[in-house]
Amino acid sequence: MQKGTIDVRTENIFPIIKKFLYSDHEIFLRELVSNAVDATQKLKTFASSGEFADELGDLTIHVEINKKKKTLTIRDRGIGMNQEEVEKYINQIAFSSAEEFVTKFKTKTEAEANAIIGHFGLGFYSAFMVSSKVELNTKTYKTEGDTKAVKWECDGSPEYSIAESKKKDRGTEVVLFIDKDNEEFLEEYRIRELLNKYCKFLPVPIQFGTKKEEEPIEGETDQDGKTKTKTVEKPWIINNTAPLWKKAPSEITDEDYKKFYNELYPMNFDEPLFHIHLNVDYPFNLTGILYFPKVKSNYELQRNKIQLYSNQVFVTDSVEGIVPDFLTLLHGVIDSPDIPLNVSRSFLQSDQNVKKISGYITKKVADKLEEIFKNDRETFEKKWDDIKIFIQYGMISDPKFYEKAEKFVLLKNTENKYFTLDEYKTHIETNQKDKDKRLIYLYANNVEDQFGYIETAKEHGYDVLVMDGILDSHFINSLEQKLSDSSFARVDSNTIDKLIAKDDAVLPSKLDEKQIEELKKSFEEAVDKKSFEVVFENLSETDAPVMITQNEFMRRMKDMNAVGGGGMMGLGELPDSYQLVVNSNHPLVTSLAGKTDEDKQKNIHHLYDLARLSKNLLKGKELNEFVKRSLTIIAE
Repeated sequence: MQKGTIDVRTENIFPIIKKFLYSDHEIFLRELVSNAVDATQKLKTFASSGEFADELGDLTIHVEINKKKKTLTIRDRGIGMNQEEVEKYINQIAFSSAEEFVTKFKTKTEAEANAIIGHFGLGFYSAFMVSSKVELNTKTYKTEGDTKAVKWECDGSPEYSIAESKKKDRGTEVVLFIDKDNEEFLEEYRIRELLNKYCKFLPVPIQFGTKKEEEPIEGETDQDGKTKTKTVEKPWIINNTAPLWKKAPSEITDEDYKKFYNELYPMNFDEPLFHIHLNVDYPFNLTGILYFPKVKSNYELQRNKIQLYSNQVFVTDSVEGIVPDFLTLLHGVIDSPDIPLNVSRSFLQSDQNVKKISGYITKKVADKLEEIFKNDRETFEKKWDDIKIFIQYGMISDPKFYEKAEKFVLLKNTENKYFTLDEYKTHIETNQKDKDKRLIYLYANNVEDQFGYIETAKEHGYDVLVMDGILDSHFINSLEQKLSDSSFARVDSNTIDKLIAKDDAVLPSKLDEKQIEELKKSFEEAVDKKSFEVVFENLSETDAPVMITQNEFMRRMKDMNAVGGGGMMGLGELPDSYQLVVNSNHPLVTSLAGKTDEDKQKNIHHLYDLARLSKNLLKGKELNEFVKRSLTIIAE
């Protein structure tokens, strides 16, 4: 047996590894299984190049727990090592087997080289984060030179021992003696959870335990003629070695994409709306599949549903800063060997390759949406209400995405008709230009509550959009900045004549100034002065006698303040403020001028309550009193 000291610059390397090498100790399993995969992939490469001529045989990687011995073992049948290689790759941390391997095969393409880069080095030493001792038992694939098997042991100090081993088969076996603080990693459910998280799509089969399955018994049937079955125990292969994103899009059906979505999100029973297959090899390597999920409500938006991989090795599902922010609402998988495996997210976010990838994904998503819109507009419109939040978010947050998306972003009106921005401009510019030649986009954010206002707008020949999404307030602001000589106005933010001011002569009032002044005082006595301002306007006799409007600017500020969680720009909780618009030409209003003070106040109070009722502002005790009063009026 040979003993020695690992060639490191500080004797404190192991405590550093144990505490600070990775933010989460569980990552050790990903590193060790990745090493086993790399060793196996290298052997396949040697076999394809003729350097390895023997049979490959079963290349399954085995992960095993022994609770009695408190060990966790990862075993592969890859290239293995001889003593010289163990001393070099394990004892001399400064050297990287991956670098040497790529140098040796530098004549291969970049894609081939990336596919076989190993992680021997610090990745192996992650084993000491959870172990009191680590054994490495390995035998090289080589048939010439030093081919003896070797066993390496280390207890987490710089001292190690190395001796000849009795191992007969090629490959490497890493045995972790789990320490007291990490005994969770001796539980089957925990290891299965980690393998499913980090190794679900690795390219080499990984077996962990066995599972029972029912198999048909050939030639045997029961009384009903059904084939009999027997229970058999089979190896439990935890990974899909050929995930869908690695295949060419031309080979994949829509059903395949749906099945893969269910594989990624087994608890999500809704089919995705669209999928986008990413596949590029220049100027970087990137594959993946992104899905637009079905969102049942504004409150079901979930981030961290995109899984980031490097050569099928899971990296993270926290992709903010790596994937464009608005696309973190999508689901799916992105895989790129150009994304470093063992670095912090802050490094990833500043990495130039990652930035290029982010820009490419944005372009690819925009191009795919435009393609779907052009080729199948009917389907696109049917799914618009579900996907608009993704597109609006992108247009608000990303100028480049806006430039592409303005071709296919849709506006929906109260008749459930859909228009592109250009189409809607053409649709309304004849009727909805005001005297200042601005285009006014009328909209409702609650069709039911604002029904009366919508009907009034239609009676005047104007169209009304439906803008009832969680991002619509922000989206409207964004559009106003982009669309010159245009503005948006909620249909209940003023009377229709004020919303779209025409060059036509203003209607005269049927009340004189003195009557208006007296009636205004009477109305002001009836309303809540903290929330309502009383104004008289000369509207037509067919317009409502009294209506409530809400200033567009102040209401938008309040809405955006609420979406932002309150306190935006130090404004705190903004109060509601309304206008009570009295139609000085309506017969019910003009008749008030000749009534006694008692009758006048009674009618004014009732008109005020009717206006509040139409805006869903009359509640509780006041609503109950209004109902009683109405019954009395009917009885009279």
